[in-house]
Amino acid sequence: MENSFFESYLDQFIEAALKEDVGSGDITSEACIPADARCEAKLLVKDPGVLAGVQLAQRTFEMLDAQSQFETYFPDGSDVSVGDIAFRVECNARKLLMGERLVLNAMQRMSGIATLSNQFKFEVEDLPVTILDTRKTTPLIRFLEKWAVKLGGCDNYRFGLYDWFMIKDNHIDACGGIRQAIERIHAYQQEKGIQHGITVEVRNLMELYEVLKVGQINRIMLDNFEIPLMREAVDIINKQYETEASGGVNIHTVRQIAKTGVDFISVGALTHSATSLDLSLKIQK
Repeated sequence: MENSFFESYLDQFIEAALKEDVGSGDITSEACIPADARCEAKLLVKDPGVLAGVQLAQRTFEMLDAQSQFETYFPDGSDVSVGDIAFRVECNARKLLMGERLVLNAMQRMSGIATLSNQFKFEVEDLPVTILDTRKTTPLIRFLEKWAVKLGGCDNYRFGLYDWFMIKDNHIDACGGIRQAIERIHAYQQEKGIQHGITVEVRNLMELYEVLKVGQINRIMLDNFEIPLMREAVDIINKQYETEASGGVNIHTVRQIAKTGVDFISVGALTHSATSLDLSLKIQK
């Protein structure tokens, strides 16, 4: 995402998240903490992994308290260990506690995704393949999860339904066939004046040969192909188009899949199966 687009998303997210959590006010803090009290807190890492969301934390405290001071020790994308201090923030005490849970929830989720993404990257880093995320993300926080994927060293696929054509099995079945789907997309491109890339999903070699006859696409997605069949399909395509493996990819199979020669591997697990990293924000006495 472009910086201005990203920053707009980030501010909107923070505002909505604070509205959900704070509502009419943090009654506990208002009751027991003086309005002008200030304090310092540090983010403690309690699991090893890849840190993500520091920029979000800084922006959250800036929005809550324009006079806050934020010092980063480990920037986004850093490898961290148990006991590391990721950042220090000095802030109005009430405002700090308003933002605490938002920062922790977002950073723990994002860091879990970044850590898992980094593990997938490590498995294939010596091979000429790119690991991609998918649209299997949490509604309304996709931009955070895709940001975390990038911080972990993998790449983003399309951001939504609007920036890449992906002809999947349901599109093929709904419009009457592969040829019809491709031809209608080309007609749509001409009508709308857009030239986004086109991926076609194939489920077997018969569909693959049909796609090769039609052509006029950018990438062929081999969906749930067994390893020997995927290798054969890659040989048949013979670099005429980009190749992508998809379906049921996990940390134990990703290297075998990469060795078939595919250009891309899309992994829904990066976002739907990541475990949160344990982090804690502690006020310093």
